Amino acid sequence: MATGEPGANRGPDGTGGPHAFVADLQAPGLEPGDRLHLERVLRLRAGDPLTVGDGDGRWRDCLFGASLEVVGPVVEVPAHIDEVAVGFSLLKGGRPEMVVQKLTELGVDRIIPLLAERSIMGWDADKRAVQHERFVKAAREAGMQSRRVRLPVIEPVTPALEVIGRAGVALAQSGGRHLDAGSRTVLVGPEGGWSPAEVVGGDLVDLGPTVLRAETAAIAVGTLLTALRDGRVMPPR
Repeated sequence: MATGEPGANRGPDGTGGPHAFVADLQAPGLEPGDRLHLERVLRLRAGDPLTVGDGDGRWRDCLFGASLEVVGPVVEVPAHIDEVAVGFSLLKGGRPEMVVQKLTELGVDRIIPLLAERSIMGWDADKRAVQHERFVKAAREAGMQSRRVRLPVIEPVTPALEVIGRAGVALAQSGGRHLDAGSRTVLVGPEGGWSPAEVVGGDLVDLGPTVLRAETAAIAVGTLLTALRDGRVMPPR
């Protein structure tokens, strides 16, 4: 793996063209839908640069064509030591794929779709599986756009109470503590709020003085967690 070349241990910065995911970095080949997007939407032509990644932290430079021409070494980007995760409650009439898209763009490592007691109920296993496939697809597309080299883990749709019991999980709730650099997993409830059973004894974090829509709150949490983790914001004086 490359370690001394420019950009080693970092993801592509966009100057090397668009980004796509492939199954094999040693013999990269584009999926038909990705090739069509690159040709028809992004107007790539033979010889144009692009980067390809495996979605698990490795990427390299290539040139576009009927087959991709490898022109750079494989670069491996280490995973964050401190993983950050956002859970969001599914809403009737909500836009869950958009939430997954934005959390992926922000750099969230793990995304947890939740069934809270006051959100959508009655989803059977088949419907959960179909929705999970949609989320994985949305994350992959957003990862290409944002040039991520490591795609987020998309957990299956899970009852909120099963996730709340995990170590280190906090719930977004008015009146809670401030988020800090030690915060790693935050769950966002539905429009009707968390039920008493979900809140009792929980670690609560406050997102600010205004009441946010559930989708907005999830994106705000992702922004804050990744900024704190990466040191892009400083605590107030």
